[in-house]
Amino acid sequence: MTVEVDKNSGFCAGVIRAIEKAEDYLDHIEDGQEKRLYSLGAIVHNESELSRLGQKGLVTVDKEDLEEMQDASGESLLIRAHGEPPATYSKAESLGFKIIDCTCPVVLKLQQDIRQAYGRMHDGPRKGQVIIFGKIGHPEVMGLLGQVGGDAIVIEDMKMLSDLIADGTICLHNPVEIFSQTTKSPAEYSSICSRLEEMMAAANEMPITQFKGRRLLVVHNTICSQVATRHAKLSRFALDHDIIIFVSGKASSNGKVLCDLCKSLNIRTYHISSESELKKEWFRREDNVGVCGATSTPKWLLEQIAAAIRRFY
Repeated sequence: MTVEVDKNSGFCAGVIRAIEKAEDYLDHIEDGQEKRLYSLGAIVHNESELSRLGQKGLVTVDKEDLEEMQDASGESLLIRAHGEPPATYSKAESLGFKIIDCTCPVVLKLQQDIRQAYGRMHDGPRKGQVIIFGKIGHPEVMGLLGQVGGDAIVIEDMKMLSDLIADGTICLHNPVEIFSQTTKSPAEYSSICSRLEEMMAAANEMPITQFKGRRLLVVHNTICSQVATRHAKLSRFALDHDIIIFVSGKASSNGKVLCDLCKSLNIRTYHISSESELKKEWFRREDNVGVCGATSTPKWLLEQIAAAIRRFY
């Protein structure tokens, strides 16, 4: 048996930046002071990494916890890479928190672009709609909606697009600017944009070439380039191995997308979040095993899983 860890898997730049900021803050707390840093939501969707950071003093809280707090003077609150709506910053500041903003620069740019698009649609002559391709309720999507007061349409898949067009929520006759959550599948986003373009062109009784020139549909390329290239590299990795062990937290949206990609190419793909979930009966002595993970999966955990598989034989 051979076991290879995917060199392209592991934390994305935004998650690395957030974790480094958290560790740096906790490492520089003076002796005698309580080592504590609040994180609004899980800094990364990986239980093993959260446990490691928790031992250092990172305390995860949610929006409900913020609402129940009366005074947080002297405390610090980390905003994770997913980003937050403006209302969250106002609430945290009113409680007295010092904010450590770790919003990913790619997400910050997307938030700005959505605000500008919304302004064009509502303050200028172009009266239209902003659409976000993303997971409803995902922290990044909630942060994006907060940029426009919730006045945008979120679609999760092709069926949802068709349903919202059918019930009139999405008007094919008005201008549309569409954005994607940064961690979504580039292929799925492309398919949805192409379908929307076809339907809008037909509704406006224009050939596609003429429709493109009218700019009634503006497609923004907002998927993180690191995530986009990972799809292609992971596809090759899945095809090059007999069995794939995909490692990520069960709550990771990016993990689900990438694991589904592996499964579509290699039927022997197994999704685990820790070493304890491995089963020896999955493996054959002659297997070429591939171990990979999501943008929220730490490299040390991938290596740990690989070592455990090698011990089977």
